[in-house]
Amino acid sequence: MLKHIVMWKLKEHAEGADRAANAIEMKRRLDACANVVPGQHKFEVVVAQPGLEATYDVVLYSEFEDKAALEAYVKHPLHQAVIPFIGAIREARQCMDYEV
Repeated sequence: MLKHIVMWKLKEHAEGADRAANAIEMKRRLDACANVVPGQHKFEVVVAQPGLEATYDVVLYSEFEDKAALEAYVKHPLHQAVIPFIGAIREARQCMDYEV
């Protein structure tokens, strides 16, 4: 099993919207990428919640059967379609993949 975790810090304003609106839109777009390839077992997108500690604005936690399944997800058209939007609104990105 391969776990894939990504965290994004968003710009204050981008693409005509503020950080909060872009976080919600980013979550909506990423949620559409759930269960798009065989071997994708878990896919959870979370927006930072007021009142709870968070140094990043959006987190993706996902699990894949193996590296091939993760690579298939990365190349999938739905995932590819969300990349330009995320690139335009993000200030920083952190990612970690690891096997368990």
